[in-house]
Amino acid sequence: MPRAKDQNNGRLEEAITTLLLNQSNLLQTQTQFFGQMTEMNHRIEERFARIEAILLQHSQILNEHSRILQALPEAVREKIGFKAPG
Repeated sequence: MPRAKDQNNGRLEEAITTLLLNQSNLLQTQTQFFGQMTEMNHRIEERFARIEAILLQHSQILNEHSRILQALPEAVREKIGFKAPG
């Protein structure tokens, strides 16, 4: 009977060793994953910042074009010599 007990203890120790190795591997994998996620988040934030800058620039251009278009009818009238009454 003592041999059976020794074999079970050996299996338990082997299972514990396997568990510890698996936990170590999981921790390494998680660390790599979180590092990659942090890097991706940083890249995404940089891209959003560039997109926001482009949108701001386009908004400014659209505002300037709107101002020009609003002044256009009067500029055309002046160019052709038409004067509005009053």
